[in-house]
Amino acid sequence: MHRSLLRSAIHHYRHFSSSPSIPALYSFLQPSIFPLHQNPNPQNPKSQSPPSSPSPQTQSSLESSLLSSLQSLNTDLAWKTFKSLTSLSLLPSSPSLTNSLISHLASLPDRLSLKRAFVSSVYVLEKSPNCISVETFASLFRAFRTADTLSPALSLFKAMLKNRCFVPFSLWGLETIEMAKKNDVNFRAFLTVFHENCRVAIEERIEYMRPDLGSCNVIIDSCCRILESISDAEKVLDLMSSLGLEPDLNSFGSLAYLYALKGNEQRIYELDKLMDALGFCNKEIFFTNLIHGYVKSCRFELASSIILRTLKERKEEEFDSNILDENTYNEIVNSFIKKNKTEKLAALIIQSQEIESSFSKPTNPNCSVGFGIMNACVELGHLDKAHKVLDEMSLQNASIGLGVYSCILKAYCKEQRTAEAAQLVAEINTGGLQLDSPMYDTLIDASMTCQDFQSAFSLFEEMREARLPDLKTSYLTIMTGLTENNRPELMASFLDEIISDPRIEIQTHDWNSIIHAFCKVGRFEDAKRTYRRMIFLRFEPNNQTYLSLINGYVSCEKYFNVLMLWTEVRRNEKVKFDNGLIDAFLYGLIKGGFFDAVMQVVEKANEMKIFVDKWRHKQAFMEKHKKLKVAKLRRKNYRKMEALVAFKNWAGLN
Repeated sequence: MHRSLLRSAIHHYRHFSSSPSIPALYSFLQPSIFPLHQNPNPQNPKSQSPPSSPSPQTQSSLESSLLSSLQSLNTDLAWKTFKSLTSLSLLPSSPSLTNSLISHLASLPDRLSLKRAFVSSVYVLEKSPNCISVETFASLFRAFRTADTLSPALSLFKAMLKNRCFVPFSLWGLETIEMAKKNDVNFRAFLTVFHENCRVAIEERIEYMRPDLGSCNVIIDSCCRILESISDAEKVLDLMSSLGLEPDLNSFGSLAYLYALKGNEQRIYELDKLMDALGFCNKEIFFTNLIHGYVKSCRFELASSIILRTLKERKEEEFDSNILDENTYNEIVNSFIKKNKTEKLAALIIQSQEIESSFSKPTNPNCSVGFGIMNACVELGHLDKAHKVLDEMSLQNASIGLGVYSCILKAYCKEQRTAEAAQLVAEINTGGLQLDSPMYDTLIDASMTCQDFQSAFSLFEEMREARLPDLKTSYLTIMTGLTENNRPELMASFLDEIISDPRIEIQTHDWNSIIHAFCKVGRFEDAKRTYRRMIFLRFEPNNQTYLSLINGYVSCEKYFNVLMLWTEVRRNEKVKFDNGLIDAFLYGLIKGGFFDAVMQVVEKANEMKIFVDKWRHKQAFMEKHKKLKVAKLRRKNYRKMEALVAFKNWAGLN
């Protein structure tokens, strides 16, 4: 039947210039480019005089005009010149000129130029089939693909077959398959032409016209998923045998999907046995397609049975990989939830966990079926349904795997529901399961991000109780978060809680962070207590410790505290004085008017050969003590007067 349709279509092409109307198939050609009209006053053919043959000079002139217009990219003039040639029943004497015209038209982005390219190529095929080059045909089919116009592409190929102009399948097939997959009408039109191409390839024994295995698999898959036709799919499979192509896993996978969709269990059984006979050991593609077919046809029990069978037949080395891909899990979850089958999802997870627990090697939690299902629930925005599945499993007193929990925990993190996450972690630990350090790190990071400090502390305590060896990342996350949020009191209490834990390496800079934070918010007594606590626990203060305290005291004019700190520091032989520390002490002590101590700092600077910029300290003195008189000090405190004089001499103020 399809051959008669092809002959009919070709007949339309042969008479396109004399038909009274344009067939529906060629509505692409409207408005007409080669005018299709009837003579309103037909005359007797015998009375018409035969047309005179054009002179060689006329043809040469038209061809020269065509060439120059193409070279100057004058498309309209080129087309007009070509029409003048065709009106004289002529073609350019040089095939390269014809090919240049068609290629030029096909390269342009507008549909009118593509129509012209199509019509001119069909015309040339009728006149001189061997005139158009393979490269020109390739450019045409690429242009059809770009414009997403399947009908003219198929029509052109039919005209090529009719005129025995044979080209490789890859030239036209690959471009048209993608367009044909848009809907069932397009694909049926393509399938007819595909079968005709293969018939010619077999009968004429033309190897390059034969499609390859990949193309045939795409066509079988489209028969199964677009047409959902067993007969069409099996016809393509038979055709592959005639072409000498052996079906592979993808071929059988597409058929498995269709048989499952149609509920043809006998064909599935036969296909399964055939794959065994052909030596296909890895049936992952086969099983996945069966699941897709069963899920789409809402045969949930059968889909679950295939998932469990896939799990049972997996090899030991595959325990660290997923048995199904993410898209498959998404389709399973979407279909089950759409039909309110959450209890069946729970039952599937329970059964899969029983199988996974029987393996000699433990399954990676993130590769379990439970994880795949729950992760799909979360990713598809069905967190409430994931909870429902969890509740259903709890009602059945089923053990719940870590992979099931981890998906919900990740969802909590994403939605910053950290209090619920901390509560769920407690339940997990009570159930005898144990999260790994990265999961705790993620949860604590989420808690600190949304300033849920209590959950962060609770989770960290769970980590410690679980005896996880790596606590450093979460510890730093908490300390950094508290610093950024100016919560030194929480930093201090947190440090006190973990100070004795040998897994956490606390250093001087941790205490410095707390002291600096206290000073930043003006809580100097707390800063001082932290400093004392630090020394009591035998942590050695460093220059940064002292600088934080000095700058804090100076900012609130507690200069006596600077003096007390200097008295303590000057006796500590472990302190490594540098320019910054000397400068800070000088500034604070000058502001406070403790010139005796100031000169002690100057002496220390001289001893350590540390350069001091005196200008800043002159300014500090003038701002604070401009009206201070030496004579007045002489009467009250002779020692202080001497220190003031010594300072002025040093600073150059006398």
